[in-house]
Amino acid sequence: MVAGGRWRWTPLLAPALLAAALGGCAGEEHGDLRAYVEEVRARSPGRIDPLPEIKVYETYTYAAQDLRDPFEKPTTREQEQEQQQAASSGISPEIGRVRELLEEYPLDSLRMVGTLERNEKVWAIIKANDGTVHRVVAGNFMGQNHGRILQISDTQIALREIIPDGQGGWRERDAALVLGE
Repeated sequence: MVAGGRWRWTPLLAPALLAAALGGCAGEEHGDLRAYVEEVRARSPGRIDPLPEIKVYETYTYAAQDLRDPFEKPTTREQEQEQQQAASSGISPEIGRVRELLEEYPLDSLRMVGTLERNEKVWAIIKANDGTVHRVVAGNFMGQNHGRILQISDTQIALREIIPDGQGGWRERDAALVLGE
């Protein structure tokens, strides 16, 4: 079996070694494991708790459809009169006019970057948050709340916005756009 100083494996030697290796596992090395399995099998099975009782569904009939809507403000006679007065105050935006380009931007996204003056006419230079630069004069509109430019100075633009008052009418609010740093 030795050829040139090396062992040659024969096909009969491999099964013999495998049988010897497996034979070593048949001893009592795992006796404690077998004893534990027998102990577990000998125990009495535990008691399983019964399923919980299913509650019967009770139907509910909604009978408050004629009452006030809980998602609307309660109205009193005084509040109704205030709403009518606000609606008849005459303040409202010019709905039919063509909207200007700077009315697409919220007022807080616009920045005043300077002014130009020629022949006593003053223009303000406005930079939008998308990087576009615009030129405006008094009377132009800007911001999303119908803001009309009242006055342009070297440091700010004074506007008057028309906003909803929450009661069906409109009210005016003064705003300003200050020269940015």
